[in-house]
Amino acid sequence: MASISFQNVTKSFGDFNAVSNATFEINDGEFICLLGPSGCGKTTSLRMIAGLETPTSGRIYIGDRDVTALHPRDRKISMVFQDYALYPHMNISDNISYPLKVRGENEATRGERAQEVADVLKIGHLLDRLPAQISGGQQQRTSLARALVNPSQVYLFDEPLSNLDAKLRLEARGFLHHLQHSMGMTSVYVTHDQAEAMALATRVAVMDQGRIVQFATPMEIYRKPATTFVANFVGNPPMNLLPVEAMVADNVLKVRAEGLEVADIPMQRSFAEAVAVNPKITMGVRPEHLRATAEAENVVRGKLFANENMGAEKLVTIERPDAARFTARIFTDDDIILTEDVALGFSSKHITLFDADGNRLALDDE
Repeated sequence: MASISFQNVTKSFGDFNAVSNATFEINDGEFICLLGPSGCGKTTSLRMIAGLETPTSGRIYIGDRDVTALHPRDRKISMVFQDYALYPHMNISDNISYPLKVRGENEATRGERAQEVADVLKIGHLLDRLPAQISGGQQQRTSLARALVNPSQVYLFDEPLSNLDAKLRLEARGFLHHLQHSMGMTSVYVTHDQAEAMALATRVAVMDQGRIVQFATPMEIYRKPATTFVANFVGNPPMNLLPVEAMVADNVLKVRAEGLEVADIPMQRSFAEAVAVNPKITMGVRPEHLRATAEAENVVRGKLFANENMGAEKLVTIERPDAARFTARIFTDDDIILTEDVALGFSSKHITLFDADGNRLALDDE
């Protein structure tokens, strides 16, 4: 296995920068997810690691080798594609062992290695079948087996689960997680599904418009989103964001908005000064940190907009006087009448604040 390093990497297509001045390090044995909406640059970044795209500027290293201009076959990488890219006229054994054939291994060695990897992935009984004769989940495992059949320094995954149904995606995700921990392989995984990123990754790189806006562990991204973009993108439902007016006195922040009651919040002096210059900030609260009660240190009030029963939980959405909506995940069997006013309470420790530019403000206890 090996580490990966991007050093001031930019990839342009004409006047459009798909990736802009990206600099980051992926440690040996890490499972990194590149997460973001369509067009954010995550697949372009993956293709540059693979050698399928060449950076316009900057350098890429795999281990201590500069691979910026190196041919894909010389990078010692394996890649799993979104559409699996299986050869329809070859049986499963030949599909899995094809990388070994390209490298000149004899037929007996290819067959033994294909059987070994297929058994690990629980598809050893399918080796004589064609891709059209097996399920989507089995095709996904075949594509994965082909990537694993020849030991590589880096394994690349381009949304490999996106063509599976919901049940198969959960099974495949769990299998990938198990495989990563058992093999300790250096992996880069592209996805627009934040649930996949949270479940699989050692660290997540959240991308927006060609730039990495936060690169951290899944829990740090979830609990301390660096920007309002990250807060709104990660989470299902996403973080509730509400524009508020702020006033600072003696490093204490007072937040005001119609239908909102928030206790005073201690702040770092540097951020207190920033808020004093521009008092229009944003307050965020995760849906699971809201409770249907007015007996709390902080309360947001509004008319009930929706009450969705999800089985083990309910998604309760209220509409505030300014038409902004707040959604709560209520883990309870209590009924809420659709016509009544609703107060949602939350603790100060679950408040996230963002400045006028959308960057998270750190509190004194961080």
